[in-house]
Amino acid sequence: MFLLIFTVAVGALLYYLFFHKSPKTIPEGEGWWGASERVDAEEEDEKIHPFKIEMSKEMIQDLHYRLDNTRFTPPLDDSRFHYGFNSAYLKKVVSYWRKDYDWQKQQEVLNKFPHFKTRIEGIDVHFVHVKPPRLPPGQAAKPLMMIHGWPGSFYEFYKIIPRLTDPANHGLSEEETFEVICPSIPGYGFSEAPSKQGFNSIAAARIFHKLLRRLEIDRFYLQGGDWGALIATNMAQMKSENVKGIHLNFFPISRMAMGILPSLLLGPYFPSLVGFTQTDLQRIYPFIKKNVYDILRESGYMHIQASKPDTLGCALNDSPVGLAAYILEKFSTWTSKEFLDLEDGGLTRKFSLDELLNNVMIYWITGSITSSMRMYKENLGIDFRKRVDAKVGVHVPTGLAAFPNELMHVPLVWARHKYKRIARYSYMSRGGHFAAFEEPELLAEDMRLFVRSVEQDG
Repeated sequence: MFLLIFTVAVGALLYYLFFHKSPKTIPEGEGWWGASERVDAEEEDEKIHPFKIEMSKEMIQDLHYRLDNTRFTPPLDDSRFHYGFNSAYLKKVVSYWRKDYDWQKQQEVLNKFPHFKTRIEGIDVHFVHVKPPRLPPGQAAKPLMMIHGWPGSFYEFYKIIPRLTDPANHGLSEEETFEVICPSIPGYGFSEAPSKQGFNSIAAARIFHKLLRRLEIDRFYLQGGDWGALIATNMAQMKSENVKGIHLNFFPISRMAMGILPSLLLGPYFPSLVGFTQTDLQRIYPFIKKNVYDILRESGYMHIQASKPDTLGCALNDSPVGLAAYILEKFSTWTSKEFLDLEDGGLTRKFSLDELLNNVMIYWITGSITSSMRMYKENLGIDFRKRVDAKVGVHVPTGLAAFPNELMHVPLVWARHKYKRIARYSYMSRGGHFAAFEEPELLAEDMRLFVRSVEQDG
């Protein structure tokens, strides 16, 4: 009996390994997320409307009142950012926000690129759409959709957009000139929040495909980090014929091969055997050996947002200072974990206070923090490995930019389990989780080299 069971088990394993074929696409499906009654797709209003960001005087007065009446908790002695956002520095941020931050000026900054809205599956979808100011004769711009994550926004891409759409003005070759579309994920910023349960990255991927079709863009590139990387991955899995390539600075490997554990065990002793480079060793093992606690410390937010986001949202949506502390703490530790040791969290080493507060203001004036956090509940509320996209590889050309201060390093050998046509894998010299916001020059150059290689290969 044992021999029979063993033979059947081996036979099933061999069949799976050699004859089982995983699906290469995920279904596009359909959805409806609006509060209004559902309409047929052909009856949906497909008009695209110009949009402008504005904040009324009453909203500014309300913000100032809340800032003036904040209750601060004194920090522990010498706690720096080890207990979260240090309230001594938070007072300085709030003072700047109240006295020096010029909303009218920053409103002009946010409106410097063209904004639009259109209604898809019952909700308004906001996006920034920037076309090149000039093109060489006979050359067409390459469409590129850039997708943000949490707690970011479309504003993350403001420093990189000019380098992509107007390369000649930055001393770069015009060979790679892009037309850039930066949507707000539904439930984030100026995109309407879904009114129904179930809006996950696959639903966002479908909506963004529909947006590009509405813009009459048939073939395009995608770029993303954080949730944007997963949405871009889903878009490539869903309609690979439309995606010329995807470039990611975060690698959402949801179902890696069983070889990951052996590779971790063998890596320090036989790195070449498991496909690790010296850079992989340097980035993985100090983290694994010395900083496993970092994973627990930096993932606490994820557990509550993936379980009960609305509870936390009640507090953050009511307090601008609480909202700022919660969001900006991520821009500290996710940029570099070494910033934990600084009294100011190192926030202005990579960003200005105006830039950071602009991102916070996008969440505050739209009241979107709760709906943005629900993305964790919708994506992680079930076993992620059982999702349809976890069983499907990515078969379009892929560029992966591995930044050294990313939350978790994914070596090329692991990435290949998900991304089947990796055209470029780069060990970036510096930078963390918010790559486009933090290191726009580095990210733009890596994207340009990736697209150049894809175009040359045809």
